[in-house]
Amino acid sequence: MSEVVRERKPVLALGGATGFVGRALAVILAQRFHLVGISRTMQAPNDGPIAEWRCADLFDQSATTAALEGVDFAVYLVHSMMPSARLTQARFEDLDLLCADNFGRAAAACGVKQIVYLGGLVPASSATLSAHLASREEVERALSRYGVPVTVLRAGLVIGGGGSSFDMLMRLVRRLPVLVCPAWTQNLMQPIAATDVVQLLAFTVGREVCFGETYDVSTEERLSYRELLALAASELGLRRPMIPVRFFAPGLSTLWVSLVTQTPRELVGPLVQSLKHEMTARDHRLAALAGVKLMSVREAFRAALAERPAPSQSIVPPAVVPKVRPNQAKSLVRSVQRMRLPPGQDAAWASAEYMRWLPRALHGFFSVTVEEAGTCLFRLRGLQAPLLALSPRTSLNAPDQAVFDVHAGLLVAPLQRGRFELRQVLDERTLITAIHDFAPRLPWLLYRYTQAVFHGWVMAAFARHLRRCEAQTQGL
Repeated sequence: MSEVVRERKPVLALGGATGFVGRALAVILAQRFHLVGISRTMQAPNDGPIAEWRCADLFDQSATTAALEGVDFAVYLVHSMMPSARLTQARFEDLDLLCADNFGRAAAACGVKQIVYLGGLVPASSATLSAHLASREEVERALSRYGVPVTVLRAGLVIGGGGSSFDMLMRLVRRLPVLVCPAWTQNLMQPIAATDVVQLLAFTVGREVCFGETYDVSTEERLSYRELLALAASELGLRRPMIPVRFFAPGLSTLWVSLVTQTPRELVGPLVQSLKHEMTARDHRLAALAGVKLMSVREAFRAALAERPAPSQSIVPPAVVPKVRPNQAKSLVRSVQRMRLPPGQDAAWASAEYMRWLPRALHGFFSVTVEEAGTCLFRLRGLQAPLLALSPRTSLNAPDQAVFDVHAGLLVAPLQRGRFELRQVLDERTLITAIHDFAPRLPWLLYRYTQAVFHGWVMAAFARHLRRCEAQTQGL
């Protein structure tokens, strides 16, 4: 008897597999792919659609590359709007950019054929995007920078049980007897049902006609945020009088949305800032190509409410629970800054320039010694023992990237190892400097108000130094 040879399923990596879109998408994709779930914490294999879990911190390029080994296609549903360490000194857009750059580099190194990314609708009429929407657009560019074809689906509000924005909307309507409607509630928007966005994402994966394409995805209806709130109240069977006000105060809106919905301000703030834009789609060509009949907004609400847990069962939406592991919360630090390189310079130059500049900037109180193997020892003048010892990671260092292990010194907790890196992203001029997984030796409170503040001051001063270098090259 001849043996039946089973065709190998292509391997698909799902970044953000534990999110509400990722969980639903996995169910559909498991029919066509061997699914690899990527998570910060190792997940035990189960009887769900994920065939294999790989643990990877997407801030670590080596770990990200290992997670994408043998992968044919990848879906990227990752956002870094919540702190990932006990102390995070960074803007969320810089964290998102760094993760996306790691993912794009790793995908190229592993021969991934396509990345599918769920981003945000970009208004056609706005010259200045909110930080949240600008970040989504930057992630698109970072993922595609290294040559892997990227398929982008741009969506506004995704209406689905477990979605952070949807949960915030429903909490506002449930908890406020009267809805104060700032000026932004008059802006038009087009949400999309979670079921529809999942179908459209699944359609594009592995489909060559979609490689390198960007699609807007939404319902066909346009309505204002005020109309959306009224529809939500109607579907909940609630009467909610609405009081219009003329002003748009992002800070005040962030505060009251955060208080009422019990959602961290780190998440609410960027979303509220984006409400100044009209979030409408340019076309619906992907739905036509995929043959997907889009739900109406009311249908989307009813489907979401049918699958959403009762309020008593869900105090904080899963999408907004801080993703900080207990061992991280004890001591780890992440600090990320963005700056501009002078024309014609790269990250390798910036690394060497930092080592030259630092002793001069601190007026002789600080010294940097570079040993034969490339290890940099940072000392106070007159003190033999180093404060910090940094050794280059030769496997990662390149003209556009300099990575060091922070592995010893009076300021480093025993047996701990952090990373310091300088990296070019987006274009030849954008430089990211970052410290990851740093465990200080100082008591936490003392560290936070001394060494952490000093590091922030040093990196801001280095950014000013790079601007002076640029001015000198331009003869200013």
